[in-house]
Amino acid sequence: MKRFALLLLAAIALIAGAWAAFVPQTAHPPLASLPAVPVPAGNPMSEDKLRLGRMLFFDPRLSGDSSTSCASCHVPQLGWTHNDALARGYPGHRLWRNNPTVLNAAHYTRLMWDGTLDSLEIQARSAMQAPVEGNGKASMVEMRLRFIPEYVALFRQVFGDEWPQLDHAWQAIAAFERTLVSDPRQVPFDRHLSGDASALSESARRGLALFEGKAGCIQCHHGALATDEGFHALGVPRQPLYDSHPLVQIAVRWQNAQRDVPQAVYRGLEEDLGRYYRTREPADIGKFRTPTLRELKYTAPYMHNGAIATLRDVVDFFDAGGGSVPNKSPLLKPLGLSEDEKNDLVAFLESLSMERPLIVEAPVLPPTLPLDGGGELCEQPVQGRI
Repeated sequence: MKRFALLLLAAIALIAGAWAAFVPQTAHPPLASLPAVPVPAGNPMSEDKLRLGRMLFFDPRLSGDSSTSCASCHVPQLGWTHNDALARGYPGHRLWRNNPTVLNAAHYTRLMWDGTLDSLEIQARSAMQAPVEGNGKASMVEMRLRFIPEYVALFRQVFGDEWPQLDHAWQAIAAFERTLVSDPRQVPFDRHLSGDASALSESARRGLALFEGKAGCIQCHHGALATDEGFHALGVPRQPLYDSHPLVQIAVRWQNAQRDVPQAVYRGLEEDLGRYYRTREPADIGKFRTPTLRELKYTAPYMHNGAIATLRDVVDFFDAGGGSVPNKSPLLKPLGLSEDEKNDLVAFLESLSMERPLIVEAPVLPPTLPLDGGGELCEQPVQGRI
């Protein structure tokens, strides 16, 4: 069965890949500094909303068993991601993909490795309610928030709610996440763009020339985010945990079953089909979103499955022309970089990160309080996990 599934995928992808080779390439914009963060009209920013969003981001009471917060997977000290190859997920689970950072996520028009979500508000809800991530049942979590007096007051002040509404919680978290962006004053390449002649080392300058020239990185990594936000099949090495960790294998198969993958593939293969889940186009099998190159220093390991450990390993992978996959991007080809050129390219990639990581300390979370006999909140906090 597994062999049949592999052959089925390969046949479909080969046809799609052959067609993709004939698609004409378009011009791309140059690298640039990040613009002001786009703020949706339906979720304006305010100091009180940011305060509320920060607390909710770190609050595990939004999850099913009050163990898992947004910050459990998006750890400030680990580049607002996690240094595990695959995300940990809800207790008793492991996820099937590397955890994307929320740094600069405010600038994306498509979120997730397969581009299935298009706003931070939707992403917050999706993550905290998905069975393998936050596993928070909406009615239960909303009721928990109503037993936290400080949240009741803040929701009332920010949103005008008589009692906390869960949709407004996701808005507050998204507003906080829009503050998690690179500071151009700390990013050597941004200072270089603004005219600071000493911002880049000589090695990084040579790396920039390679990035835009011989190495061809700019074909997919351009603009302010250093990404085309497109989807490409690269032949990234298979994540070993797919073949050795039962919880990962369960997660991959569950994902395929949830997304109505053809049964021959679902039953015979532990494989992440990428953009295909969204489009159902055979040409999109194994394609994943081009990640931003900003803040790479702090967000290892790399690629959609965390299979590549270091920036130098990433450069080696692309220097070899990527991996082997039926519908591999026609943009990939061996580069013939020397050791010195690889080092220069890494030096430039590191210049796209802030010199000091962005750290936000976890706030002191307000207590959950019981109701008295008259339905009013008491003044004594509840002990233990709720």
